[in-house]
Amino acid sequence: MKLLQLLLLFTLASCFINRSSSKGCVRKKDATKSRRFPIIQTRDPTTNKTINTFNYSSIQHLQSPFSTVLIPCTYLAVLIISLPANGLSLYVLITRIKKLPSTIFLTNLAVTDLLLTLALPFKVFYHLFGHDWIFGELLCRVCSAVFYGNVYSSILFLTCISADRYLAVVHPFLAKEVRKRKLAHCVCGAVWLLVVLSMLPFYITQQSYEIHTLNITTCDDALPKDMLTGYLSYYFICLAVFGFVIPCLITVFCYVSVISTLILNDGQFAHAIKVTLLVLLVFLVCLTPFNVMVLIHWYTQSSDIYAYSAFCLVLSTFNNCIDPFIYYYISEEFRDKVKTAICVAKTEQSSGNSAQSRQSRSVSQPTLSQSL
Repeated sequence: MKLLQLLLLFTLASCFINRSSSKGCVRKKDATKSRRFPIIQTRDPTTNKTINTFNYSSIQHLQSPFSTVLIPCTYLAVLIISLPANGLSLYVLITRIKKLPSTIFLTNLAVTDLLLTLALPFKVFYHLFGHDWIFGELLCRVCSAVFYGNVYSSILFLTCISADRYLAVVHPFLAKEVRKRKLAHCVCGAVWLLVVLSMLPFYITQQSYEIHTLNITTCDDALPKDMLTGYLSYYFICLAVFGFVIPCLITVFCYVSVISTLILNDGQFAHAIKVTLLVLLVFLVCLTPFNVMVLIHWYTQSSDIYAYSAFCLVLSTFNNCIDPFIYYYISEEFRDKVKTAICVAKTEQSSGNSAQSRQSRSVSQPTLSQSL
């Protein structure tokens, strides 16, 4: 939270200085408020058709090695790590662990992480082929909604997990009445409904546009200028405030209270500290930069900041790699089941290898006797 406060203070101070000198952060009527690259539309006098193009800075970003090499490689690394880790976690949570309220929240967090992994291959191909989307408008809208939905659904489910642990440790008597599976299912359903409704602008707004001068079709990277001054700027600021700032404050309060209670009661708080550090790592490293850039972009009104926002969106996907460790440290039963599953897999593999070796020896023995 200190990092968030420093960034906001720095931005406000710099804009105040620039505003006093009538430069930089002055709001103009044609300012591009949305978190996208502005599409410049012109008319071809010979054919009377609309031609879409970009300004120089947007073209530089789209064609840079950072955007066409580093970003897809990062997405690929996240896919390779998160797919088996979250797949194993979801399997253990569904089939091997009692359906407690905490388990229900962890299961839903694993589901949202796996949904993102389904969209990652499309993003990898999109960036590798120079920001050329070949999968159609409908899939572009779905992938965009999944990406942003993963950011805020992860935040909300982590907040639910924090509140559940807060009730279990700080208010154990109240927890016996409140921590029910039915209530946990209702809360998860409310979270999914809230996330789906908050992603409606991605479903009802065109997300892919053909850029004629570059011979590519962008997805979620650009909008025409006349659409950039609408409700989308306030939409993203509401997402950042209600989908990140408030849940982050609730999460920090819950874990500080949990650790304080364990210390005062001489309890074992090693696992609580590990879980707290992992959750704070997800918030500070993965989720905070993107939401801070949304706030900065909304205030400065500069479309050039979108390049940094795109990088922060890539950074937010790393929470999918950290979440399985949260499952591991937050549930002792989950740790035991994962260790058991790994040991069983190793035992089956070793027994299979020994059986295969015995079979090969039995086949080779008669051949050797025949030769003698």
